Amino acid sequence: MAKRDYYEILKVSRDIDQEGLKKAYRKVALEYHPDRNPDDPEAEETFKEISEAYSVLSDPEKRQAYDRFGHSMGGAGAGFQSQDFGSFGDLFGDLFGEAFGFSGGRGGRQRGRGQRGADLRYNLEITLDDVLKGLEKSLEIPKMRSCTDCHGSGVNEGSKRESCGQCGGAGQVLFQQGLFRIQRPCDACNGAGEIIRDPCRPCRGSGRTEGMQTISVKIPPGVGDGSRLRLSNEGEAGISGGPPGDLYVVLNVKSHPILEREDQNLHCEVPITFVQAVLGAEIEVPTLEGKEILRVPEGTQTGGTFRLRGKGLPSLRSSVRGDQFVRIFVEVPTKLSSRQREILEEFAEETDAEVSKGSHPTIHGFMEKLRNLFD
Repeated sequence: MAKRDYYEILKVSRDIDQEGLKKAYRKVALEYHPDRNPDDPEAEETFKEISEAYSVLSDPEKRQAYDRFGHSMGGAGAGFQSQDFGSFGDLFGDLFGEAFGFSGGRGGRQRGRGQRGADLRYNLEITLDDVLKGLEKSLEIPKMRSCTDCHGSGVNEGSKRESCGQCGGAGQVLFQQGLFRIQRPCDACNGAGEIIRDPCRPCRGSGRTEGMQTISVKIPPGVGDGSRLRLSNEGEAGISGGPPGDLYVVLNVKSHPILEREDQNLHCEVPITFVQAVLGAEIEVPTLEGKEILRVPEGTQTGGTFRLRGKGLPSLRSSVRGDQFVRIFVEVPTKLSSRQREILEEFAEETDAEVSKGSHPTIHGFMEKLRNLFD
């Protein structure tokens, strides 16, 4: 069965802002929450749809990808999952926090044991030459790492964590307030589900310490500006034995002083003299692999474009390279000697006669159009 539109599921317009989206989500989620609809499979399925829709639209990058590609988001949206909002306490904690005595967001479950470490972002500037050849680079990343003294356990050697007796290790306690069944973090263990009697001194029981880590990253040939590389498990260490986050390396391709990129192809503009354009010449053209000799035929005009096959960039999927396009710009001299002026004036006299005979087709054609326009 085809998936329903996320905006339709949340009953909002496509131009709604994040605050309005959040309010709409709370309204429909409250209506279909399993705690209000026990033993109702249809309501439970609708709630899953609502959670999935909000998990995508509440993330700016995922929302942008969904707006462009819909449910066929491919790489831009693949890998995300609907959020697990197990109870009213998790879902509406920020609404009822002060009234019922627990904090907002996802309550103790966020702070509980086994919490995943944060994802990190590193902006890396590379050159067109790196895009051509690929690159392996070492990055120095400041992050929270697993404590080496306690190996991430948070307790001193010979000691261990104890299950919280008040919440039975759940990290949360449940109470009823009218219609609502509310979960909140356990006061005894602060939502961790465990109690540390003998905390590790260097990390103070958190299992993590600040530090720098050297990470090697391989940049494949053909990457584009803005590409993101994900290094799994290279983000910050998890809390209380939770898994580490990921590291996202965002690539910025530095502008080249001469060459411009268009997908796999490269473009450049090369100036030549008036004489070279008239008589033809061999000129040097810069490429990513050095200078290339290009034969410019006589009579070349400004805007004339030549192709250097295979001098462009590879793609991520193939080693076959694009081409480099060279656009010619004829530079007219601004200072002439008396002798040069004399020669050009003689040339001009002969040229005027030649134009009338049609030996300069572009100028001759323009003059004919001009005469027809005003005659």
